Amino acid sequence: MINKAGMRGLKWLAAGAFVLIVQLPVLAQEPTAEHLAAAREAITALHATEQFDAILPNAAQGLKVSLIQTAPNMQDIISATVDETALSMVGRRTDLEREAAKIYANNFSIEELQAISAFYKSPAGMKLLEAGPQATRELLRAAEIWSNGVSRDLTVQVDEALKASVGEAPTIGDSVGTGDTTGSGTGDN
Repeated sequence: MINKAGMRGLKWLAAGAFVLIVQLPVLAQEPTAEHLAAAREAITALHATEQFDAILPNAAQGLKVSLIQTAPNMQDIISATVDETALSMVGRRTDLEREAAKIYANNFSIEELQAISAFYKSPAGMKLLEAGPQATRELLRAAEIWSNGVSRDLTVQVDEALKASVGEAPTIGDSVGTGDTTGSGTGDN
């Protein structure tokens, strides 16, 4: 016999299954040609797939090195064969572009993709693409410094508040965050 909690669980399971079944046709729909075109335009504006341009050349170079180490007397034929084979595979790059367009089309509306394209083609968008990575690195360094300072100050202020309120403060490891490297807990080095 199923109790009330079990029945409630079955009802929720049935409701979830129903929603999933109803949504499957929507999820399985392929993007329209217009949607894919907008996605490709956004990807181009973002330079979203340029980071993958070196995959085939790097794979070919790595394969050459491995094969030549194994059979150094075949260096010329290995190099020629790897180069020829890699060049014959360049056309497969369009497979990645097609998948990228589908991914973007499935995650953004046509209007959003057009707005993304417009922004990244604008002077501000182009500047963001150019200077954004450096700004992000600098921001991460600043956040680390800030985080260390906040952590240190939090530890010191809580320590002081506990001492004022109860006369002592519990110690954490080796006086973490106090700047104390002597282990005395006073912060005096």
